[in-house]
Formats: sequence, C-alpha cells, structure tokens
Amino acid sequence: MSDCCVKGFQWDGTPEGKETKLAGLNTYVTGSNDQVALLLIHDLFGWTFTNVRVLADQYAREINATVYVPDFFGGEVIAPEIVRDFARLRQLDMPGFLARNSKLTREGEIVACAKAIRATYTKVGAIGFCFGGWAVFRLGAKSHEPPLVDCISTAHPSMLENDEIENVGVPVQILAPEVDPMFSPALKEACNRVIPAKGLPYDYQFFPSVEHGFGIRGNPGDIVEREAMVRAIGAAVSWFKYWLHVK
Repeated sequence: MSDCCVKGFQWDGTPEGKETKLAGLNTYVTGSNDQVALLLIHDLFGWTFTNVRVLADQYAREINATVYVPDFFGGEVIAPEIVRDFARLRQLDMPGFLARNSKLTREGEIVACAKAIRATYTKVGAIGFCFGGWAVFRLGAKSHEPPLVDCISTAHPSMLENDEIENVGVPVQILAPEVDPMFSPALKEACNRVIPAKGLPYDYQFFPSVEHGFGIRGNPGDIVEREAMVRAIGAAVSWFKYWLHVK
C-alpha cells in the first residue's frame, strides 16, 4: 500500500442509515429492499468514514437495494481528517495497520457477512474500494458453490493478485483510474486478458487523468475528478441494477 490509499478529500453529507450488526460485526446499513442487497467493502478509512456512508446511501436509493457496510478493521479507525494532512499521513504505521488487517485475518469475516446476506436476500452484489478490491474478487470466486454473490464491482483495487483474477467466476466490473500504483498496468492487462477469456460478463471502465482513490475520496471541487466520480457512481448503479434487478 502507498500514500495514495489514504490521501484525498472528505465529502460533505449526512448519512441516512443506521448502525446494526451483521455476522457479529458492527455494520452501517441503509435502504429497505428485502430482496436485493449490496455488500460494500470499505477502503482504509473504514466503515465510519462519511464518504463511504454517503455513497452507500446513494447506492441504496439509485440501485434500490439494502446496502451493508461492515467494519472489517476490528474497530480500528484511521481519523478522517488525516485524508488532507500530509504530515500525519507520513506518520501512519501502515505496515502495522495492514498486518493487523491482512487478507488472512479479514477474509473469514468478509465471507461470513456475504453468507449472512445471501441467507436473507434473493440477489446479492458486492463492491469494494481500494482495500475492498481483492475481497470482492474472493467473494466472486468460482470455488463458492452456490455463489456468495451474483456480481462484483471494484474501484481502484489494492492487494489484488493474479490468482484472484484467475479464480473469479461471476460478472465483473472494474472502475480503473489512469494513475494507480496499486492497480498496475500489469494487473490491468491481466484482468482485460483473463476475465473475457473466461466468457464472463465484464465491464472495464477507464478513467483518464484521475488517480487511485478517486471513487471514494475524490475532490468534488475539481471538475475532472468530479466528473469521474459522477461517471463511476453511474456506472456502478447501472451495473448493479442490471445484475440484481433485470437478470
């Protein structure tokens, strides 16, 4: 992980949902559809970050889904004001944070949440930002039978590995910024080569002139970033409306 995973902007807005429990984890939930659900896997700022909750609210309204945002960091929270404080960013113990929240540590919780949602809802999607990117690929793995989710989407995924790309077995959407040290050209090429070869429905959206993090921490005051964020939200909404309502 690099500084791009924690720098950006905090958005204005008042979350509309409530806090509850899902598979034993503290969880933000918003929306009221009792048939269609979306699991949103947060970035490094975690489940309390205003941006992620405001975005979950928008997904709930526009997709017509109940959206769950569980805490996958065991109660640990990076203070949101750090997002624009570069001195404090450099002081973060990122290796320690990632060691405490490794794939091995958190995958079981993520799968448990998906199973809990699947047990209640007819249609289930998953979207992951940054840290959540690798996780949605694992939720969509072909080894899950029956599938835990019906489709996945990710914006600027981090920690994604080639075997996770190889093993995916559900429709995939990727929202890929031009500048992204975490989602390298090699990983982009692997996705664009491997996923279509599997015969899976695939929507690769390229966002020129923006960087890693734009989808969850972009600058609303910058016209290029704002347009990219609006387009990314619209793309995800269209993707999930099709796979969770039409199909």
